[in-house]
Amino acid sequence: MSQLIARLLVVAVVICSPLVVGPMNQAAAEDSLAMAVQALADQPLYAQAHWGILAVDLESGEVVLERDSGKLFAPASVTKLFSCASALDYLGASYRSRTPLLMRGTLASDGTLTGDLILRASGDFHLGNRLREDGTIDFTSSDHTYSNWASDSRLTPQDPLTGIIQLAKAARAFGIRKVTGEVLVDDTLFDHTTSSGSGPAQVTPIFVNDNVLDLTITPAAAGEMATIEARPATALFKITSEVTTGASDSKASVQVSCDPRGNVVVKGTIPAGRAPLLRHVEVPSPAGYARALLIEALAREGIELVAKISLDHPQAKLPTADDYQKLAAVGEVVSPPLSESVKLILKVSHNLHASSLPLVVAASQGKRTAAEGMKLEGEFLKRAGVDVGTISFGGGAGGSSADFVTPRATVQLLQYMVKRDDAKEYIAGLPILGVDGTLATAIDPESPARGKVQGKTGTLVWDNLLNGDSLLTSKGLAGYMTTTKGRRLAFALFVNGVHLRDGVEAKQIGMDLARICEMIHAAR
Repeated sequence: MSQLIARLLVVAVVICSPLVVGPMNQAAAEDSLAMAVQALADQPLYAQAHWGILAVDLESGEVVLERDSGKLFAPASVTKLFSCASALDYLGASYRSRTPLLMRGTLASDGTLTGDLILRASGDFHLGNRLREDGTIDFTSSDHTYSNWASDSRLTPQDPLTGIIQLAKAARAFGIRKVTGEVLVDDTLFDHTTSSGSGPAQVTPIFVNDNVLDLTITPAAAGEMATIEARPATALFKITSEVTTGASDSKASVQVSCDPRGNVVVKGTIPAGRAPLLRHVEVPSPAGYARALLIEALAREGIELVAKISLDHPQAKLPTADDYQKLAAVGEVVSPPLSESVKLILKVSHNLHASSLPLVVAASQGKRTAAEGMKLEGEFLKRAGVDVGTISFGGGAGGSSADFVTPRATVQLLQYMVKRDDAKEYIAGLPILGVDGTLATAIDPESPARGKVQGKTGTLVWDNLLNGDSLLTSKGLAGYMTTTKGRRLAFALFVNGVHLRDGVEAKQIGMDLARICEMIHAAR
């Protein structure tokens, strides 16, 4: 750490937009915090980059650090601060979605249902998955939906079929022993769209295991075939493994694919002695996936079925809106409170769920589209005192090409949210520097700032095909911190346009943002 401080406190080269602390006067130019941050920004890897910084005292409103805070920056997943705040405003922290299993037809005394079973999707992100015994959502710092490019992704221990099993058991307890008709999944709560972030792409109202099939790949002895275990276990997919075990000093290289018929192919190599590697495939049809898993769960409960598993979903057989008023409920899955979903979205930067938030909000207001949900978000931000005219959002996750925000607007939101009744739930969802989520490993475990900063990270990287490397379009960090002097600050840090080459990785840029937090924490 002493070498780092020495490096950062070298005399800064003055550039066109210097960092300032407090009022722009002679004293500010000599401020050691501004000089240290400037020195970091002057590193060669940031030669083409653009910085936006704002840190404000929450009590006094004093600006303690600022640079180009009124300029637009690509925020990446810092966007989730806005979509989560909007959902909390429209739905409430205690909001719970309810997913019913309904019966259409007549049930005879012998348990024969002459008719259909219908799961009506409600936009529940979990459907019983990830729930701890105390009702809170479990998570790992690197989520399973990122496993195809993050080697440290892990599964939570809970059964992803918990909700599906609950509904199947409810059908059995209701007295159903045979179903002569169909098993259906109604995913028409809102219009389907595409996620504005990496990970699963299809945004629909039905979520089972985030609509992916997880594959745990375990090496054998060098030269032998690796083993693959699928979760959840289902006969819906045919898995072909072409993964060999390489030498212990080799690198893991595993690719997965799934065609529209459910044929999954896993290719590559994995080093001998390595810990199991996690990969996933997005399912071609979320409704067909949920339907098949429900059919299998009903069969395990001893219920005789005519319906057969398939990724094709018999959509034409769904009830009309008026029909639902006549259907009897067989069972129901109730989600955890929205505050828990917000926590998962913010802690692990869950793109699929964040992309779905504007649609869940839209549905709650009698609307159907992502555009309508984003318009509602804009109305909320105006009420919150955010200068909406200065920013642009194309979705809820942060990967849209339309996503641009100013540090000032970000801090305006943070200043507003800390005054709300649900401030505790909002802040509790943020990753904690050096402790959990996407900030778990951003600093040295012995750093004095560990546990003193709670913020949302953002990372957006595109392939630079011209030069054969990558461009970090955005790295961001925004949230709250408590300084060594006990001051409570709201802050937003963005750096856009960093070439990732010569061994430089996005993680290093994230650690530099964390270092700036350390500097502010120590100095203010």
